Amino acid sequence: MKVELIDHMGSDLTVVNAARVSFAKESEWDIIPEAGPVEGYLKVGDEKLIKYLAKHNHWSPFGHASMQFRIKAPVFVARQLVKHQVGLVWNEVSRRYVDDEVEFYEPTEWRLAAENKKQGSSDKTIEYDGVEPVYRMCKETYEHLLRVGVAPEMARMVLPQSMYTEWYWSGTLMAFARVCNLRCKPDTQVETQMVANQINSLAKELFPNSWEALREL
Repeated sequence: MKVELIDHMGSDLTVVNAARVSFAKESEWDIIPEAGPVEGYLKVGDEKLIKYLAKHNHWSPFGHASMQFRIKAPVFVARQLVKHQVGLVWNEVSRRYVDDEVEFYEPTEWRLAAENKKQGSSDKTIEYDGVEPVYRMCKETYEHLLRVGVAPEMARMVLPQSMYTEWYWSGTLMAFARVCNLRCKPDTQVETQMVANQINSLAKELFPNSWEALREL
């Protein structure tokens, strides 16, 4: 799983000033460091304001800051994450148009089913090496279909959900906080956590005050 930060807009100060504009006021950085992803340090009053906004669900100021990622993960992980729609935009590689080399996610251990079905899996694992021939057969069938002239949009049907896909994912700070508040929890699917945890780390670097407040919800 790979999450790459492509771009971002705004900072903690953006959030503060989006809120303060209601009173025709504007804040400035307290201390400006020489370098780093964060432009400066907030004044104590602005730190408190961000915490207040998050605690009382004043979400709109957090919508003026955003992030854009390029993510590589298996299809089954992508299909879980794409369920998050509000405040987010998604554009994905399409095998209708490309026939690049197929890659598969191949775990070395397989988690056992949990007694509570809502948990998905347990902490217990087994080793199982019977999947690789299935991957190979699917890939060879896909490549054979392309060689005999079958359209990529049909040939792709034989590829399993373990195939890697890539997508651009852009959205507001608030939207990605909702993603991480749900998908970073220990009871969510481990592979989905791998993506969400990387988003969490990058957002924490860029928006330390806002992200801490939003992640405490």
